[in-house]
Amino acid sequence: MMKKLLTFAAISLAASVAANAQSTSEVFTVEKLNQLNQLHDVALSPQGDVLVYGLKKGSSSTDNHLYRQNIKTGDITQLTSHEKSESNVVWADDGKSVYFLSSRSGSSQIWQQGLLATTAKQISDFPVGVNGFKLSKNGQVFALSFTVKPNCATLACTVEAKKADKEKKYNIRAYDQLMVRHWDTWTTEYKEHLFVGHVNQDGQLTHAQDIMPNWQSDFAGISQVSIHPEAISLAFSAKDSSSKDQAKDHAWTTNFDIFEVALPKVKADEVIAYRLTNITEKNTAWDTSPVYSSNGRFLAYRAMKTPGYEADKFTLQLRDNRTGKTRAVASDWDRSISSLAFSPDNKSVYVVAQDVGQKSIFSITPEFDEVRRIYNIGSTGDISSHGNKVYFTRHTLNSPKDVFSIDNHGDDLVQLTDINKDKLGTVKFADYQQFNFKGWNDETVHGYWLKPANFEEGKKYPIAFLVHGGPQGSFGNMFHYRWNAQLWAAQGYGVVMVDFHGSTGYGQEFTHSISRDWGGKPLEDLQKGLDFIVKDQPWLDGDNACALGASYGGYMMNWIAGNWPTGFKCLINHAGLYDMPSFYQSTEELWFPEYDMGGPSWGKESGNAKGKVSPDYSKFNPSAYVNNWQTPMLVIQGELDYRVPYAQSLGAFTTLQRKGIDSRLVMFPDEDHHIRKPDNLVVWYAEVFKWLDKYTQK
Repeated sequence: MMKKLLTFAAISLAASVAANAQSTSEVFTVEKLNQLNQLHDVALSPQGDVLVYGLKKGSSSTDNHLYRQNIKTGDITQLTSHEKSESNVVWADDGKSVYFLSSRSGSSQIWQQGLLATTAKQISDFPVGVNGFKLSKNGQVFALSFTVKPNCATLACTVEAKKADKEKKYNIRAYDQLMVRHWDTWTTEYKEHLFVGHVNQDGQLTHAQDIMPNWQSDFAGISQVSIHPEAISLAFSAKDSSSKDQAKDHAWTTNFDIFEVALPKVKADEVIAYRLTNITEKNTAWDTSPVYSSNGRFLAYRAMKTPGYEADKFTLQLRDNRTGKTRAVASDWDRSISSLAFSPDNKSVYVVAQDVGQKSIFSITPEFDEVRRIYNIGSTGDISSHGNKVYFTRHTLNSPKDVFSIDNHGDDLVQLTDINKDKLGTVKFADYQQFNFKGWNDETVHGYWLKPANFEEGKKYPIAFLVHGGPQGSFGNMFHYRWNAQLWAAQGYGVVMVDFHGSTGYGQEFTHSISRDWGGKPLEDLQKGLDFIVKDQPWLDGDNACALGASYGGYMMNWIAGNWPTGFKCLINHAGLYDMPSFYQSTEELWFPEYDMGGPSWGKESGNAKGKVSPDYSKFNPSAYVNNWQTPMLVIQGELDYRVPYAQSLGAFTTLQRKGIDSRLVMFPDEDHHIRKPDNLVVWYAEVFKWLDKYTQK
């Protein structure tokens, strides 16, 4: 009897705790999303015993500083506290100090601070702000990124040029070649160039030399730079623009190359002639992400095969620096590598690749062309390693980014940080699950569903049907800041996301299948996916659904309006393509439509054997099907969007209004292709939820 009483008491206590937890749980909101701590610049010490990382305490917060964490004990100490934030963290090789960028002296410069020190010392004071830097193992050579005027011999020349520009009494933009603008910015005469600098005997960096002074365009950025461990060379990725003629095709080519330059020993202020060698000249597709092995024997990088195709598979390439020979490693492996890092013994390469709705970690052994999965839950990145441990960041559909470790066999997973424990302690996140079904041609297609956060058994719930952009993309197992699935679930919607044909992480053939077929296979997958999931999950109300998407997802909203007009109660179109010919004529990265649509919109030089106009611009043009439009639509756009210029949204809204279809246009004058500013994001979600609530019953 006593045993039964104890059992009933335990059950009652458990029920009481559960009820109390339910009563104190909070709904996740965009305001809470904006307040989350954000992890950045995760850096493992060379000795493998300390992590240093940046922590921004909320999207709008100025509290953005570096912390150090003892890996063995877990002890965390704030390292920096200046009112100006820090970024671009690089360890000194002895593990006793770190270097970082900060604008605490007025412009972005390099600072150094000991792990046990409370203040940092400034080691650079250039007249132009430093965009980013890398440091050699011996601490003597810096690779630096500056925005400068090409052909200027000194940084002072750039300063004088900018001063002269400000004194001009007129304001114009004039161009002789593409690209005239990119993403959200009109191009100027000033370009991001790679410099090399050597510290002097006092440990100061007072001189830096442009190694690509005549180049007419930007290089690929400091993340695409690697310095040889013996500081005898560096490698970087860029599109060749050493002359104006070589830069003229940059709007329609994806031909990034890997360049290598020797680094002779010089005095700190010595000026020499640097000679750049294009080591991937034979490949006219995309080469990127060079990384030297820690013993200097190898240079690894990622490469595509197909010119002009930005969604081709990235395969690991390995150059033997002794022989100069390069080969593709594990080329038959059907996944596209997004990042890479050598293991400590240099016998394998750790890579991250999308894989069936996850962004997973793999180990590739070049000697045997062997690929082995290490970890495959959620979205991983920021890989580093020491001994048999791999360190990485991870986020999932119900958890923001934190740091983890695992051994190189995929065992002993340890969560090292929990940066939002206090902020999410009372938040109830939605349950989620991956599913699959037979899509186009009866091929397997995957997706995710999320239950409403406060799900009750026996009730039916309206559907928020999210369609990803890209189009070669994925709404996988990730914690997204702009399209966070948990926010729709918190509003009482069942969330459904389908990785239709063209999505990444399911093999290159699957990804490639959307090219030249934007409105075909993907639409069939979405239709079959919705039909499948409402039958498989009876709590989802298929007659009470709205669809929403951005970029290609926005295109799909326009396409659904004309080709699946009775599928949804409402549509939400963010930055969606409306008219394909005018999109081609106004977007900036021409290689994208030229490959996916079959060439330029007028057909010349299209690659078509007969020189005819590609039919895709009319066949898959949403504006050609407006006679079928009837579904209410919310249209949203950033005015600084040069990827999908805002005339596309005006076209859709004008059509909706002229046809008398309930519609609303919301423009963000200070946003680009994405809504980035926290206050704007609150308004964006409010507009979206209001539109959904208007047309669904909960």
